[in-house]
Amino acid sequence: MNSRRSFIQKAGATAIALSTPAISVFSSPISEIFDQDKILRVAIMGLGSYGTRVAEAMQDCKRAKLVGVISGTPSKIAMWQSKYGIPAKNCYNYENFDAIKDNPDIDAVYVITPNALHKGQTIRVAKAGKHVICEKPMAVNASDAAEMVSACDQAGVKLLIGYRMHFEANTLKAVEMREKGEFGDIKFFQGLSGFKIGDPTQWRLNPELSGGGAMMDIGIYSINGARYMVGEEPIWVTAQEVKTDPVKFKDGIDETITFQMGFPSGVVASCLSTYSMNNLDKFFLNGTQGFAEMQPSTGYGPIQGKTHKGPLNEPHVTHQTTQMDQMAAIIFDGVTPKIPVDGREGLKDMVIIDAIFEAVKTGEKVLLG
Repeated sequence: MNSRRSFIQKAGATAIALSTPAISVFSSPISEIFDQDKILRVAIMGLGSYGTRVAEAMQDCKRAKLVGVISGTPSKIAMWQSKYGIPAKNCYNYENFDAIKDNPDIDAVYVITPNALHKGQTIRVAKAGKHVICEKPMAVNASDAAEMVSACDQAGVKLLIGYRMHFEANTLKAVEMREKGEFGDIKFFQGLSGFKIGDPTQWRLNPELSGGGAMMDIGIYSINGARYMVGEEPIWVTAQEVKTDPVKFKDGIDETITFQMGFPSGVVASCLSTYSMNNLDKFFLNGTQGFAEMQPSTGYGPIQGKTHKGPLNEPHVTHQTTQMDQMAAIIFDGVTPKIPVDGREGLKDMVIIDAIFEAVKTGEKVLLG
């Protein structure tokens, strides 16, 4: 037990050591620092369903533009070239994309490939001198995530994680209310994340590509949501796994995990991650003076919710459009988002996921930090 706790504590210490305080106070007038006309020129790596969603959303961006692609499928590259007007010189495959170091027309690469590929691809992009936007989960474990953060630091490039909810208007409204004390002392958080997964041959159900099952894919929303809704970092986890279909959900692929997180103030989060149930996607935050409830809480939108003061009814904008415009502001303007989206934020989630898997394996409470 001591060695297990030591491992988790070392992982947590790595996350803390790699964390640096964000600075949002500027010594010069905003107009002198921000280049509002500078466009983030992005190449998307991985032209699957989510890559397509991001590409479509980027057509409405004001600060970000799709200018390149990286794919192992020539037919997809040709289709995207035609649809989005991408020049041949900005098209790469997985073997030759290191050559982007010599392409001044690409500022950043958005890595949207299976989880297990993120580490190697992120490091290669960083070595090529380009900023990295990496889809979540950023890696398959905390150790790999820490290597990604270090590689980007050493290369002097930004590493941002695709936490689209960190820019979503109703989510930010709920966080603002909590920060203002409108819910009183926070006591409890519930996060329900899951859906019935289909095609059993997809990469998400291949442990060598996904690094896990529902927890990696959808449970991470409840982990991350608990942290920004409560406004604290957890100090312990417990977890229990249920598997009803060991054929579809083979070794290394979790089907359903219920897990709990404890926070320094005494807040407890009770969460569910599953590939076997629909009608979930719910966050509930309860305090001594009020509450916030969101369902759907992390879907592509619109997000729906209410508090003890009434509905959450901020205008809906396509999440990925807002995300990419805001990431341009982070990279070019030094903007600090209300909820972090950098690699260190992603690393914190990976430390927690490692601890949850350890708690499932041992049946014991695992300490963080």
